[in-house]
Amino acid sequence: MAPQNGNHDAGPPRFLIIGAGSRGNTYARAIKSTNGIVAAVADPVEFKRRELGRKYIWGDSDPLSEQEFLNWRVFVEYEEQRRRDALLGRKVSPAIDGVFICVLDEQHAEVIAGLAPLNLHIMSEKPLATTLKDCLHIYSSMLSRNPALGPEAVLGIGHVLRYSPHNMLLRQLVLEEEVIGEILSIEHTEPVGWWHFSHSYVRGNWRKESTTASSLLTKSCHDIDFILWLLCSPAPGSSNAAHLPSSVTSTGSLKYFKKSRKPATAGDATNCLSCPIEKDCMYSAWRIYHDQHLAKGKTDWPVNIVNPEIESCYNAEGLTAAASKLKHTLEEDYTPGTPQHEIDRRPWFGRCVWESDNDVCDDQYVTITWDDDPLPNATESATALKGRGAKTATFHMIAQTERQCERRGRIYGTKGEIAYDSRTITVYDFASGTSRWFDPPQPGGSHGGGDDGLTRQFVRAVDAVKNHGMSVLEAQATYVGCTLEEIVRSHAMVFAAEEARKERKVVDWMEWWARMVDGPLSRRE
Repeated sequence: MAPQNGNHDAGPPRFLIIGAGSRGNTYARAIKSTNGIVAAVADPVEFKRRELGRKYIWGDSDPLSEQEFLNWRVFVEYEEQRRRDALLGRKVSPAIDGVFICVLDEQHAEVIAGLAPLNLHIMSEKPLATTLKDCLHIYSSMLSRNPALGPEAVLGIGHVLRYSPHNMLLRQLVLEEEVIGEILSIEHTEPVGWWHFSHSYVRGNWRKESTTASSLLTKSCHDIDFILWLLCSPAPGSSNAAHLPSSVTSTGSLKYFKKSRKPATAGDATNCLSCPIEKDCMYSAWRIYHDQHLAKGKTDWPVNIVNPEIESCYNAEGLTAAASKLKHTLEEDYTPGTPQHEIDRRPWFGRCVWESDNDVCDDQYVTITWDDDPLPNATESATALKGRGAKTATFHMIAQTERQCERRGRIYGTKGEIAYDSRTITVYDFASGTSRWFDPPQPGGSHGGGDDGLTRQFVRAVDAVKNHGMSVLEAQATYVGCTLEEIVRSHAMVFAAEEARKERKVVDWMEWWARMVDGPLSRRE
């Protein structure tokens, strides 16, 4: 059944974007390439809200009242009134079918919980929430009043690695075609990129665990999900239960972006534009944002994150005016007298990378193990352990790399091994001593086409429920391809890994899950 939202006419699914930043624009663009409609936007910053609306909703016309909202709360008030009017037989605007949550990570839980009573389909940017408690609260809020009936609305999560052509082919080769036999081990690396890490995790919104979360969660939760998608979730078409891990451990720290690494020649400078070594420093904010991007006509990410008005300024007034606006933003800095809440509430893109207040890991390893877990009713041991044998996964997130977010790794099996790098896949067969090379399509866009792939599948799921009578549970499985439990499991694995890292221990996964997930969920029922 479709969500009961009043005036539910057949037609292309209609979506609200909450958060008109970089990710909101990415999903809005992707929706426009499907049969979905970007119907409204909510954002407190008028410029950002109007820019997204102009590009994807109302064009050069003036926006209608039902097309833009100051924030999600205003939308909820509007939607509740619209439904009351519909029940009274009054003429109302077409309903919103689904919502894309693209606000700051720490706001996800509040927004999703606030929207849950409306029973709208929800696609949340990753991570789902910044605490395990909030993840479990969202999980509970998405279930129907009778948990046995499953969720009342489709829930998508920005685990975009599942949806790139490269990774979809990789999973097909490994799990469906079994080209390397049974998996024994996987090494997976996320190379963040040397300046990208400084932009987002040293100067940007995700620099402090106390204000957002660990970098393993904010940057790499979809890498952990990718590993579990390959080694834990059943193969397509299988009705077997997931092969659950047995343990997780992690090591990592902030190794480079800290004051002890600051060059002595930089002196007491805290801002790039007043630093004596700015012209020679590879982390010069002016060099990164102006020389490498704006001066080359690149006004989208990361420049539009530094100042969202630069893009329109560049288009209207040219490079000189845009550069002046960029310089003004980069000159902004804080002092020892600046209130902490003022420092915490925003990014500081001109700040020296060795004088910032960042504390998240810039280098981290996670190791996950699985024990033999044979199927209970299988008659032969080989069949019982098919896809369920002992195996190990290691994940490495590293900041200082040439490649930027182009994941790479190797998968070792009983009959061969696979090497992958987000562009190509190489399969080596032990018996024949030969290799095969695969070049999956590269559709463009972020994450190897994963952003567009995720959006397309979520829109299809909503359309199937709205227009084709498909149940939410079936649409979730058929199109999103990820259950609510899988979403919680991958996030929980991150929190368990962080507990292991901070306490320098090996976490027993089954015991941890029973205590930290099953226990709290049972108390909610």
